[in-house]
Amino acid sequence: MVGQLIAGSAYGLTASATTHSPLFYAHLNMASGATAEIPGGHRERALYIASGAVELDGKRYEAGKMLVLASIASRVLALEQSSVMVLGGEPVGERYIYWNFVSSSKDRLAQAASDWKAGRMKLPDADNVEFIPLPDGPMPTFR
Repeated sequence: MVGQLIAGSAYGLTASATTHSPLFYAHLNMASGATAEIPGGHRERALYIASGAVELDGKRYEAGKMLVLASIASRVLALEQSSVMVLGGEPVGERYIYWNFVSSSKDRLAQAASDWKAGRMKLPDADNVEFIPLPDGPMPTFR
């Protein structure tokens, strides 16, 4: 198995990328029949199968699947040549979602919606021709 640690700490390594919380993000190229430990020690962990197929806890999963894992450490088995992304970290807190905006602050979410509607957000240089308006109707009330 060939792997690359992209961010955080795992497998006894620490990546050079700056992070602001304990996490790991790694890319594993796995030959058919190879197994890999999925690092534990984080409350939230996941595995994304970019290509190939893997087995986890006795079940087969194909490319394109994102698996949210239990908190205990797990092993993954490549059923064929597979490219797998593994990641984990601590929860970042409650998130609120409205249309294309996500925030941990209800006030910031409302401000983003207002800024978008008023045209105060700069569109990306390579994607600034079409403007998609905010949906009609009031913004949802969050509890």
